[in-house]
Amino acid sequence: MSVRTILTGDAPALRQKARRVKQFNEALRTLVDDMFETMRAAHGVGLAAPQIGVLLRVVVIEIPADEEEGTPARSYALCNPEIVKSAGEDTDEEGCLSLPGYVGEVTRAAVVTVKGFSPEGKPVRVKGEGLLARALQHELDHLDGILFVDRLESLDKLRRVHPEESSAVA
Repeated sequence: MSVRTILTGDAPALRQKARRVKQFNEALRTLVDDMFETMRAAHGVGLAAPQIGVLLRVVVIEIPADEEEGTPARSYALCNPEIVKSAGEDTDEEGCLSLPGYVGEVTRAAVVTVKGFSPEGKPVRVKGEGLLARALQHELDHLDGILFVDRLESLDKLRRVHPEESSAVA
């Protein structure tokens, strides 16, 4: 496993549409391991393959444990993910590892169901709400070349913060 460089700002790969995963092999599993390591090193909640310059439809997400709720940390690795159901609406602040130092309020679905495949090629389905729903939508946007700033009502809603504060979502 290795920490890869996260692309930032106007890197062309961040604006390109990623290709579907066709081979579920050791190289894919190594990519997923590297993505988890890279995301954790950057203190993020999620990471999409295009953020490290790999134009494949792969995302990883890790929701931290919630001691108050008594829920453990949850990790997800999804290949070729797509939203199959969404409900409600939720507006909250997002940041991005590819846009360090910036946050903004983004309105997204409150609950989503995503289907895709595990890195081993097995079908998976994930239903998320709260932070998981937001992270799923944020990371899937990356697969289509969409950044959270594209979802802001206005760029006036973009706020500069210390870079450590901006990785809250992905």
